[in-house]
Amino acid sequence: MNVINITNTEIISAIKRDLIEKDTITSFTGFLKLQHKLKSLLQSPDLLLGITDYSGNPEEIFRYGRKIGNSFLMNENCLRNISSIKGSIYERSIESRNAIIIDDLTSYPGRTRIEEEILKQGISNILVAPLILDDEIVGILEIGSPVPGQINPVNTLKLREVLPLFAIAIERSREDINNRVRNIIKEKCTAIHPTLEWRFQKAAMNYLKNENNGAETEMEEIVFHDVYPLYGLSDIRNSSLQRNEAIRDDLIENLELAKKVILTAGKFKKLKIFKELIFRMDKKISSLKFGIYTGDESDIMKFLSKQIVPLFEHIQNYDEEVRSVINQYNESLNKDLMIIYNRRKSYEESATKVNSIIASYLDEEQSKIQEIYPHYFERYKTDGVDHSIYIGASLTENRIFDRIYLRNIRLWQLMIMCGTVRKTLEIKDDLSIPLETAHLILVQDSPLSIKFRYDEKKFDVDGAYNIRYEIMKKRIDKAEIKGRGERLTQPGKIAIVFSQNSESLEYKEYLEYLHSINYLKGETEELEIEELQGIAGLKALRVEIDTDKINIGRKVDTDNLKEVVKKMQIN
Repeated sequence: MNVINITNTEIISAIKRDLIEKDTITSFTGFLKLQHKLKSLLQSPDLLLGITDYSGNPEEIFRYGRKIGNSFLMNENCLRNISSIKGSIYERSIESRNAIIIDDLTSYPGRTRIEEEILKQGISNILVAPLILDDEIVGILEIGSPVPGQINPVNTLKLREVLPLFAIAIERSREDINNRVRNIIKEKCTAIHPTLEWRFQKAAMNYLKNENNGAETEMEEIVFHDVYPLYGLSDIRNSSLQRNEAIRDDLIENLELAKKVILTAGKFKKLKIFKELIFRMDKKISSLKFGIYTGDESDIMKFLSKQIVPLFEHIQNYDEEVRSVINQYNESLNKDLMIIYNRRKSYEESATKVNSIIASYLDEEQSKIQEIYPHYFERYKTDGVDHSIYIGASLTENRIFDRIYLRNIRLWQLMIMCGTVRKTLEIKDDLSIPLETAHLILVQDSPLSIKFRYDEKKFDVDGAYNIRYEIMKKRIDKAEIKGRGERLTQPGKIAIVFSQNSESLEYKEYLEYLHSINYLKGETEELEIEELQGIAGLKALRVEIDTDKINIGRKVDTDNLKEVVKKMQIN
């Protein structure tokens, strides 16, 4: 019997899967999972993982660098006491573009102030490796241990396969941060919603009062109890598949153009290496036609940049025809990225246009409904746009709350989602890549509490019971209809997810009204949802939007909504 230990292979595959997820290195939970897998891979239980997002200039790393995880370099003491990485292992790693391992910092003769600060953090054994993407250093990987020799040249050989994916993950996180920055600039607001400003002013006054009295000077908890949540999602359908197809098509075009250059050169000099290179390119093209896998993009770009493009300088002297084909190749590249970027650019432009039209429509209508009764509203752009609303007496300083305001905003949200369906359909023909959107509303009639997190400058639901609602928000977009294997969300329709019969009855009243004003067509489907991880018993109503009616997508008459709700006989 032959026994093969595949533990390391499985761990490396799991790390690759984690790094493909867009928020693994930026979310606390995702980063901890990644660190745990590296501990297992390197058999170092005391290991700590850190990443420094590198701006490109070593002298400005402390000004513009970004700490990810347990970055030893971007530790507060380093940021406060050190202004340069000159002479340190970080500078050596960047200049050499190679990983550096120090077995024991306590006996390392070339210690600088940076190494001294790292020792103070309890790290004796450290690996520093540059993360390189498209021949540019985008970050620095740091792995440290308090035990000398745990991280060594032998066990770190296993990291070679995943280092390029760390670089891609950093680039993806940068894009995410840039999108958030653009949204903040566009909105011209802070994390403190204007509706809730009064509560933060009160907390700040108490903080100053305590400080003046010499008492404890921590900001008090800001919690709003008994608020009703509303959640809506307009998701770009099959966004991951479309993005992967765009990447694949660009890679195939890149390889085909490179192959054309080598074929042309082969007409003038019959070098056997040309045939071998063409064979390898054909093999990669054939593989891509079946699908794109983890590491394909970085592997192909490395192959082109290291083995194909360097030949161009020499073979262009073969003949004017070769020179012409090389010029054609170079002109096809994106000037900033130096790769074929046509299909991906079309996808990103289309997705951005869809997101912008949804976000603009939401923002315009949201400002009007705030005047009926103030509430907390937030939205996020990802592969689509999702929004959360919280409404209740505790959110306002001196306003009386009645359930009619809750019903009013629920009906408003439903009408806005209908309008969103119409808006996205109107621009479909203008998109470089026709994208479809699917829409969903999550209903919860039980009030919950939300708490402001000072560390992340945002609100989260408070309490173990309320966490279930957050879990549902993250999982329902992929929900399927029980026994049918069909996705709940479908283009041109809105799915309303609920767990209590009273919620269903309330929304059936709204749907009946929307049928009467020609927002909807067809019958209302009543569906059961397949059990999600940790969540069972969810049901849904699904309706089709009558997109032929011209009034859908126009401004909602918020003044009239309250009267409509009053007339509804809802228990």
